[in-house]
Amino acid sequence: MLKYLVFISLFVPFAAQAHCEIPCGIYDDARMFDEIEQHITTIEKSMNSIVKSNNTHDITRWTINKEEHAQKIQDIASSYFLTQRLKINAPQYMQQLLRLHLILTTSMKTKQTTNLSNVEDLRANVKGFEKLYFVPHEHKEPSSASKAKK
Repeated sequence: MLKYLVFISLFVPFAAQAHCEIPCGIYDDARMFDEIEQHITTIEKSMNSIVKSNNTHDITRWTINKEEHAQKIQDIASSYFLTQRLKINAPQYMQQLLRLHLILTTSMKTKQTTNLSNVEDLRANVKGFEKLYFVPHEHKEPSSASKAKK
């Protein structure tokens, strides 16, 4: 039975994640912050579209879209930063951990409402985490796209 599962797994296509948890050493921290910002902008657009629409179908589609992008932020925060990138011995570890928790909870709040203040809070928490994360140490500096946003 095992040989059939192995054979099938070789030929059945699967969706690759943004990054795996094996220690390959290939990371692009700045790109992850850029992706989070794009997700926040999409959540914001979704909220605005929900509020403006009178069409139940459109509201449903925008709500699903908003929740999917909020979940993607939570996935990046937990699977990429918490699991793989934060180091317990980092000088700003506790502050970084607090900011990641705030990112997770404010992402959750964007799922629950169309209140744009939650988007502002989420964006502020991500910016705060980014500043803490890119203090001079072993991580790469922010990309030019991230620097241009500041």
